[in-house]
Amino acid sequence: MVGSRKHGVYMVLLLIIPALAGAAGWNYAQMQHDRIQVQQAEAGTETTDTGTVLLGGMPVGIYMETDGVMVLSTDQVEGIDGQEYEPAANLVRSGDYITAVDHQEISGKQELLDAVDEIDGDKVILTVRRGNETLDIKLDPVEYAPSEYRLGIWVRDNVQGLGTVTFLTDKSRFGALGHGIHDADTNVLMSISDGSVYRTSIQDIIRGADGSPGSMEGIIVYNNYNVLGSVDKNTEAGIYGTIDRIDELFEEQIPIETAKKEEIVTGPATIRCYIDNELKEYEIQVTDIDMSGSEINKGLVIQVTDPELLEKTGGIIQGMSGGPIIQNGKLIGAVTHVFVQDSTMGYGIFIENMLEQVE
Repeated sequence: MVGSRKHGVYMVLLLIIPALAGAAGWNYAQMQHDRIQVQQAEAGTETTDTGTVLLGGMPVGIYMETDGVMVLSTDQVEGIDGQEYEPAANLVRSGDYITAVDHQEISGKQELLDAVDEIDGDKVILTVRRGNETLDIKLDPVEYAPSEYRLGIWVRDNVQGLGTVTFLTDKSRFGALGHGIHDADTNVLMSISDGSVYRTSIQDIIRGADGSPGSMEGIIVYNNYNVLGSVDKNTEAGIYGTIDRIDELFEEQIPIETAKKEEIVTGPATIRCYIDNELKEYEIQVTDIDMSGSEINKGLVIQVTDPELLEKTGGIIQGMSGGPIIQNGKLIGAVTHVFVQDSTMGYGIFIENMLEQVE
């Protein structure tokens, strides 16, 4: 279900969405991975240190394409001779990004599949990005049928789902989620080339319980009519981009001052989220503040105390990531994680950490 789990918490990221076009097929908002196997298969505000932004809390649909084709794992292939081979074992690694085949650049899964279709039996050179390095890797493709070859690699080239927008700056730049989108299989922060945010319609709330975080479920129609803006950054402190149709997303434009972390205190606060077709604030407590910076998206520990929200959701649920946290009239942060064993509690990120990423 999740891409990262530390100290008994789940990322409150995106969730399964029954989309009318390009349906998500896994419950961490990532397309089900595809194996390179079969010939025709799928291979106005101001932001300063204590500036003002527009207050978010609205759910959006998110679609992003990876920068290259991400390697999930390798697997065995049965050759035409009936023997099992694993041509990519110990050559490519989980988290590598394939960017070229035989020095021909590729940007997506289909281009990789098309390149595999052109294999004539000789060695194949895959150009991969591994961290900050670019490597050329030679491997022997496996002939599984006459003149048809496989690489035995599982890959992914996109991610989709829904989450919550935290704020918008005077330059139409938004911040959302408060934590990065990691691949569910490799736990690697996904490197993206571009993406879009869409209008979404929340259809259902699955109430959380101890040991089982709840979630929102929504519908996104992936067409130009529903595009609200673009995504260009995926970081450990959230996703960032530009909103083009501000009036449609920010129907109620509420300016709010942002707080420095030193202004935050333990005690009452609120979170703003969209529940039962209504965008409103719910009462919480800030129970702990960690100034160490050891984890960029876990500076705050919060607990939901609002009886209405507890009744409707059981506390913090998946899809709330990015929900603004407000204290003493200022935006202090955003919800990022839920505690697995206590769905009333979770982590939040300092708004300062998100503002540092927004440009």
